Amino acid sequence: MKRNIISTGLLLFCIILTTGCSNYLDQVPDDRITIEEVFRKKAPSEQFLANVYSYVNDDANVWEATPWFSNCDEGDITWSKYVVYDLNLGNISAGNAIFDRWGRYYNGIRSASYFMAHINENVEIRSVNGQQLIDQYQAEARCLRAYFYFLLMQQYGPVVLVGDNPVSPDAPAAEMQLPRSSFDDCVNYVINQLDSAIIHLPLVPSSNGQPSDIEMGRMTKGIALAIKSRLLLYAASPLYNGNTDVASFKNQDGTQLISQSYDNEKWKKAVDAAKAVIDLGLYNLYKDPSGDVKKSLQGIFLQAWNTEQIFVRKKNSLIDRDVTAMPRQAGGWNGIGVTQEQVDAYFMKDGRSIKESPLYTETGFTDVEGVRVSNMYMNREPRFYTDVLYNNCVWQGGSMKAAAPVTFYLSGPNGKNGHPTDWTKTGYLVIKNVASQTNAGSGGSGQRQERPEVIFRLGEIYLNYVEALNEYSPGHADILLYLNRIRERAGIPAYGSGALPVPASQDAMRKAIRQERRIELAYENHRWFDIRRWKIVGDVMGEMHGMNINKDGDEFYKRVVASLHMYVPALNWFPISQYELDRTRILVQNPGW
Repeated sequence: MKRNIISTGLLLFCIILTTGCSNYLDQVPDDRITIEEVFRKKAPSEQFLANVYSYVNDDANVWEATPWFSNCDEGDITWSKYVVYDLNLGNISAGNAIFDRWGRYYNGIRSASYFMAHINENVEIRSVNGQQLIDQYQAEARCLRAYFYFLLMQQYGPVVLVGDNPVSPDAPAAEMQLPRSSFDDCVNYVINQLDSAIIHLPLVPSSNGQPSDIEMGRMTKGIALAIKSRLLLYAASPLYNGNTDVASFKNQDGTQLISQSYDNEKWKKAVDAAKAVIDLGLYNLYKDPSGDVKKSLQGIFLQAWNTEQIFVRKKNSLIDRDVTAMPRQAGGWNGIGVTQEQVDAYFMKDGRSIKESPLYTETGFTDVEGVRVSNMYMNREPRFYTDVLYNNCVWQGGSMKAAAPVTFYLSGPNGKNGHPTDWTKTGYLVIKNVASQTNAGSGGSGQRQERPEVIFRLGEIYLNYVEALNEYSPGHADILLYLNRIRERAGIPAYGSGALPVPASQDAMRKAIRQERRIELAYENHRWFDIRRWKIVGDVMGEMHGMNINKDGDEFYKRVVASLHMYVPALNWFPISQYELDRTRILVQNPGW
């Protein structure tokens, strides 16, 4: 069955995601005649709602627009001209609030609230569909508004809850003096909003109460439940659950913004939220009909509308990402690198880490069909081979006419000597969610493999579930069941099978779950938030390593410092811009800024 896409059907109106879209929304508080017309007819109201959807961010552009990939320990961007480089050097402040999405998401919240307040005025919809469609549209806007709050909370921590009647941007300063709510209050508000939306959201995208592929893109019960799952997992985690390191983080009136008391029941809420998604029975881990493990792992992202995908965005930058990630010999730009730290995280084919497996060695080379491959890349798990291009990996994509070894050493076809800027600093490239059929780079035919950007998928929900369950009820049978489902789909031995023992304690299982999450969800914009909510940023950030791209031959295969991803203690949450602080004078800044 097809799944949920962020911009088809309802989002086919010409107004969507255009410059005119933002101008149109800017009229909401000012042009009463225009707005009265909008909410009198069915089509203009649907256009307005489509514009609310447009505030869902496109996070596929990880080299320029989104920092979650390269400001952690899994990836590195080649070029210093983009602001992700500034972030890695710590060049961020309230006066230089790069990647500032505060205003964007509040605009989305304001637009959703305005739609919710006025859609009941639409007599045309009511005359055709009764109240059902109005209730559904209002639930979609409510779910979107809750999601925008969640995105703000991911990036900034506790936020300002503006209620159902948000202040317009041109309101007097006195009307804008709203304080931040505590993180727990924000969580409760968003969860209540999602629960209210779920009542009127369909299980699958529908039109006039009937399932409809044409209407793919609308919010559903599954999407709302998935948002709950991720939010409640975060809320139960050490950053938010009894974090005494930020005891001084308070509003001007003394309101504590981060809970100082640990509450184990928060993990139970996260358990129940993830299980609710699973129990819908709508989603399945994607497996290719051929049974080929690598095709299954690739198909999660490349097979559009498959049953693992819960929430996706159709309009996105994935084609540009394809070209940016591909090697030069495929017409690409060599720009999206993998750190050695992430390479070392992948398991061996026996399901063990490189430190535990007897199969791992960094000594010597193996001839693989006439290609000399370092033994450090031999006998790795399937996810390594579907996710990473490494030196002398045989691959075909882009403008390549046939499969060939891809090399990253100094004088090779993709090496540093061959181009002034387009070379990977780590000696690796990401190929997870890269469509090799895309041939839109240098010397290409312009062929593009369009596909949705996956925002939520069942694999994440399984991992949310087992993490929360291990904290709330260690030893519960479901922990092993669902963790092993992820490993089995990945083509590696399950814990408890053969010679691979079950992690023997809660702490050992916690480490196993975190490692599985690091690999399974790699390059999907999770790692940045995970290392912060676990409070391990200081342990993993700093000098990032790779192979020695300044050398040829065997000297290439030596770990060297490739780049610096500076640990900034304050960067658990982004700074609120000085502009926002100046106009909302009771708004307190995040710690450390």
